[in-house]
Amino acid sequence: SKTSPSPPACPPAPVPWPDEGPRRRGDSPLLVRPILPSERPAWQALFAQHHYLGFSPPVGEWLGYAAFFDGELVAVAAWGAASLKNRPRDAWIGWDEPTKTRRLSFVVNNTRFLVLPAGQNIPHLASRVLGAMLRRLSRDWQATYRHPLYLAETFVDERRFQGTCYRAANWLRLGTTQGFSRRGRSYQPHGHPKAVWVYPLRPNAIERLRASGPPTPSSSPKETPLVPPGFDPERLPLVGQDGLLDLLHTIPDVRSRQGLRHPLVTVLALAVLAMLCGHSSFEAIAQFAASLPVELRKRLGARRPEPPSEPTFRRVLSRLPADQVDAVITQWIARNALHFGSAIAVDGKTLRGSRDAGSPPVHLLSALLNPQGVVVAQTRVPAKTNEIPCLQPLLEPLPLDGAVVTADALHTQRETARFLVQNKDADYLFFAKDNQPQLRQDIEQLDLSSAFPPSARNR
Repeated sequence: SKTSPSPPACPPAPVPWPDEGPRRRGDSPLLVRPILPSERPAWQALFAQHHYLGFSPPVGEWLGYAAFFDGELVAVAAWGAASLKNRPRDAWIGWDEPTKTRRLSFVVNNTRFLVLPAGQNIPHLASRVLGAMLRRLSRDWQATYRHPLYLAETFVDERRFQGTCYRAANWLRLGTTQGFSRRGRSYQPHGHPKAVWVYPLRPNAIERLRASGPPTPSSSPKETPLVPPGFDPERLPLVGQDGLLDLLHTIPDVRSRQGLRHPLVTVLALAVLAMLCGHSSFEAIAQFAASLPVELRKRLGARRPEPPSEPTFRRVLSRLPADQVDAVITQWIARNALHFGSAIAVDGKTLRGSRDAGSPPVHLLSALLNPQGVVVAQTRVPAKTNEIPCLQPLLEPLPLDGAVVTADALHTQRETARFLVQNKDADYLFFAKDNQPQLRQDIEQLDLSSAFPPSARNR
């Protein structure tokens, strides 16, 4: 496995990691799952502490994984965009350049794989973790990025490792690279070729990768789980101070007490979790509720093993005071935004009909959780200024670690970018228009069209 031969002489302090809790009787002792947004800092720190390559922030599409054995963290891994230049892989598939350009997003690269000291004495752990990740990788990618994967690849530095765990997990060694690495707009020789390993994620992977038509991401419901990878409802703050259930108890139940099968707080909590997973129709909410474990529904106050039906969700949600429900949900999401890991969109709007005699109309700057569209913060822009100085105070109270903040070209400002990256540990996506010619020139000189990982799709 890709582990450091020995830990640093003076390792940093141990990194806290959530307790995975006891396993149920009959469960396998090995659990492999995508990391949660709140776990990303600790996950990154483990690579920095133990991996000989350290850690570089991922660009484009990526997923991180954690492996637990009997509840103890034993391995971590990172998967990201495929390599643009990989001759052994391209020859094995039979790619020409136009086909590779169209199909490269269906290949994923195992950029880091680290077995931690706690797992180095467990027999065959590395190959077992690899196998567990490969069995779910395409499904997780489909749920996160709306397209499947057909092939996994990785590079092994054979000066350090022999790729034993990849061979044991049935990967194929195709050959070696030519020993070049990218430096700016060109490739420079470094004299250390690496072995190229691949693993087909489907029996017909090569045929799919050779297909001449445009990519058609699958939308099969079998490949799109109701609960997206990385979203673990059991880790959300459901009970206690600032918990969802306590806040939902403040909403009055307008139903008749006779014949009630499901408590109001249970119906609302299930609907909130479904909304956070991207389900908006009553039917989708009911399907999501049915997919959850009975134990979790009990934590949400359920008194019966069967979940609420679609008509129940329809009746209850249609009769409640929408403004009050929206206020409660927004309050909970704003307090716990870090758990959801979604993008934050900053948008300014002028309220129609808000102009008074002698005063300008009201202009609001809002932060919305994507893709749910829930407002998590909002402020009024003073009449004698604009949105730019209001963005930092708007976002300062929000936990944005690992989130992506989007805003229009007005906010393409150096201080705003520095605030997001350095103060909030977030990423940003801003627009550079023609009225910023120097910035556009700097971007063009970086040649990002070829330097960005291909599956980022130039976003």
